[in-house]
Amino acid sequence: MIHRKKNLEVHDAKRRWLNSHDIGYQKSMDNRHIQMIAIGGAIGTGLFMGTGGRLQIAGPALVLIYIICSIFSFFILRALGELILNRPSSGSFVSYAREFLGEKASYVAGWMYFTNWAMTGIVDITAVALYMKYWKIFDGIPQWIFALAALVLVSVMNIVGVRWFAEMEFWCSLIKVLAIIVFLIIGLVVLISGQPVDGNITGLHLIKNQGGFFPHGLLPPLVLIQGVIFAFASIELVGTTACECKDPKTILPKAINSIIWRIGIFYIGSILLLILLLPWNAYHEDQSPFVTFLSKLGIPYVCSIMNFVVLSAAISSINSGLYSTGRILRSMSMGGSAPKFMSKMSAQKVPYAGIISTIGIYAIGVLLNYTLPSKAFEIVLNYASLGIISSWSFIMICQLRLRKAIKEGKVEDVNFKLPGAPFTSWLTLFFLFFVLILMAFDYPNGTYTIASIPLIALILVLGWFKVRKRVHEISKQYLEKTDN
Repeated sequence: MIHRKKNLEVHDAKRRWLNSHDIGYQKSMDNRHIQMIAIGGAIGTGLFMGTGGRLQIAGPALVLIYIICSIFSFFILRALGELILNRPSSGSFVSYAREFLGEKASYVAGWMYFTNWAMTGIVDITAVALYMKYWKIFDGIPQWIFALAALVLVSVMNIVGVRWFAEMEFWCSLIKVLAIIVFLIIGLVVLISGQPVDGNITGLHLIKNQGGFFPHGLLPPLVLIQGVIFAFASIELVGTTACECKDPKTILPKAINSIIWRIGIFYIGSILLLILLLPWNAYHEDQSPFVTFLSKLGIPYVCSIMNFVVLSAAISSINSGLYSTGRILRSMSMGGSAPKFMSKMSAQKVPYAGIISTIGIYAIGVLLNYTLPSKAFEIVLNYASLGIISSWSFIMICQLRLRKAIKEGKVEDVNFKLPGAPFTSWLTLFFLFFVLILMAFDYPNGTYTIASIPLIALILVLGWFKVRKRVHEISKQYLEKTDN
């Protein structure tokens, strides 16, 4: 009994110490900001640009793949919601890993997540430049200028204050949402009216007449899971906002629940409409499927409009990357697993040191734009995928450990839970492992990425030996305070 009481006291002291890492942040985000950040994180350029190629590979079965991935995204978000309601933290799952799994786990979780955003940002910086060059009026302007301008704009918005980040993210997300809503309305009107599109009568017969639901068999859609699941990358961003919104325990559950049904409408509804409006093989990898359909209706400037939408999506991704890495790096620094200077805050209550460090990585992306071919960027994105899988896995493991801590009486229970846990928790972890296996079969990029995991592990081990002394010193300090 005495030993149990001591364990509870130690855990409570650790939580107080972890909560001290979040002191200094401004609670500037309103409900509208959190709602849009949440849904914006779930809607990326993959939906607008990548769906055409995926329809070519999987046919109508792509709808089923999105349904499966949406279900597991729901599980991940609700697991994160449990952790947030128990203890809101700007360090998100990195802070939860420190609480429930220890310093080594927190170190791995943090640096893998940083790797994800560093790699993603490099690609998005280049994407912004390419999208700007789409308009012929900019032909005479060097591509690197657009990349640099985007980086400067987003950097300033992040440095001057969290409210500016939130506003920028709100409007970028709103552009994406409005684009999908407009497509859904036009598509439904065309479908209900029975108006032919490019000589094709719309409806379910388009599936039957083009080889059925699985025109290429079961294997191609299965392999696509590893690509589709990464379309949902950034859904975990909502956890990082916990300490900077006005009422996290009220706002965040609503935001998390709203993501689920919006994903259902925006992702699944959009893809279902696409295959009911045109034959699935009418869509192509090199063109947005929304552009393919809307151009058939003769809607003017549709390509320019969609280019503006994906441009805003890329800027949104860069914006999110700077925001999240700044907070995550500060949390890691407070625990000792990142350089000490990254814990610094500005007068505007912004963790500027971590943000500037990420800006440095993104600036490298501007330079790489000249020297690396497009295939190299695909490899970079695959490494980002490893970061996402590890981050989501840590969320699920921490949620399982939270449930264990609740049973042991170490922490209070929460009323916002992952349905079906622990079964759904373990099922999600199995699913994420399955995605890793599928990546290995995606030759050559996915295969090489999986083969490099031992090298990544070696780098992490070497890094841990470099920081472990400081980590242990900081841990020792809070334990001494507990004893006193």
